[in-house]
Amino acid sequence: MSRTASELQELSARHTWGHFSQLAPSNPSEIAVIDRGEGCYVWDANGKRYLDGLAGLYTVNAGHGRSSIANAMAQQAESLAYFPLWTYTHPVAIELAARLAKLAPGDLNRVFFTTGGSEAVESAWKLARQYHATRGEPKRYKAIARQTAYHGTTMGALSLTGVAEIRGLFEPLVPGGIHVENTNRYRCAFCASGPSCTLQCADDIERAILREGADTVAAVFLEPVQNSGGCFTPPPGYFERVREICDRHGVLLVSDEVICAFGRIGAYFGAERVGSQPDMITMAKGLTSGYAPLGGVMVSDKVAEPFLEDGSMFMHGITFGGHPVSCAAAMANLDVFEAEDLNGHVLGHEDEFRAALDTLADLPVVGDIRGMGYFYAIELVKDRDTRETFSADEGERLLRKLLTPRLFELGLICRADDRGDPVLQLSPALVAGTDEFDMIADVIRTALTESMGALSA
Repeated sequence: MSRTASELQELSARHTWGHFSQLAPSNPSEIAVIDRGEGCYVWDANGKRYLDGLAGLYTVNAGHGRSSIANAMAQQAESLAYFPLWTYTHPVAIELAARLAKLAPGDLNRVFFTTGGSEAVESAWKLARQYHATRGEPKRYKAIARQTAYHGTTMGALSLTGVAEIRGLFEPLVPGGIHVENTNRYRCAFCASGPSCTLQCADDIERAILREGADTVAAVFLEPVQNSGGCFTPPPGYFERVREICDRHGVLLVSDEVICAFGRIGAYFGAERVGSQPDMITMAKGLTSGYAPLGGVMVSDKVAEPFLEDGSMFMHGITFGGHPVSCAAAMANLDVFEAEDLNGHVLGHEDEFRAALDTLADLPVVGDIRGMGYFYAIELVKDRDTRETFSADEGERLLRKLLTPRLFELGLICRADDRGDPVLQLSPALVAGTDEFDMIADVIRTALTESMGALSA
């Protein structure tokens, strides 16, 4: 049965509960119903085209409309639609795990599959805790993450998430989540006004370990480029220092790459790009380019070793982890990456993307432009000279009432976010090029200029 756009909007208003969305929209006609996609673009149910400047949700890395991925999923569903990885396994999960092990840095040779990012983070924390307990250190249960960082919404992952606004309603959370300074150079409490980074942000991790007691800390969770707060990149030497700290205190290092893996910053795994050698990597999103839900944890030989003893097992499982159809989507997605060298495309065009965004630096509201690869943020400020940010009410009006609807009207989907200071975030599909970069810059310039005029009126 084919429905009109307005019929779909009315049904959605009555029956759909959106994620991080108001349950009852004031006007159903304003609900965006995205109907199809191709490459970097999507169309709504009325036929209007939009540049998907967020790749769905940092997810559709290979681009929309890949028939090769869809066909691989259909063929897998015909031969084996589902079987669990509980005691059993199946060929496509085996092949995918082996392929990922070849791509991962260092000795990350095993994969524990999940269905998404929050589950991957949750699984990694549980695995770290059981790893230490198996080795005779059961008091090591705490995990360190960074302020403002987002690691997911399930209760364990939420305990690592450093965004107070989305944690408060659900406290008390899982005990043991500790938060330290992030790498926001623009507003760093240690060195924002200095000539260069002092790596105090890395040393803050060691201070936390010592404060909590090294024998109680299981793991440190860090994104290669921190998403929440607006694409905080690591300073030179940061991950080398963190690796030294973790090794000194017997703490596992987890690279949370739910966003940063699979080309987002120009490599299969973001740890390679930023010079990190973690003990585990969490992944999801770009693993299948969003064509099917799949996540996982890459695990080093060191972490796996205690579980090789007879009778030992990781006491954790997920019904749909490593789903055959999802694994087939991932294999076909990696085929696209190889055939079209998407990582090379990102590395070859990231300077052009940055240059397009830099054309916006003349706008008084633009305070900082930061990121790498195809993952950038623009921080918005009230006063560029003093770096004064907007009040809560001003930020709400600017982001929610003015910018977001205007950007959408102009045909650009991106994220206007205030988890931290107000930012616009961009992560187009990895096939984006000059036309998309120019459109992003042009639309943002128009929307920012109009919105600031309305805000000051």
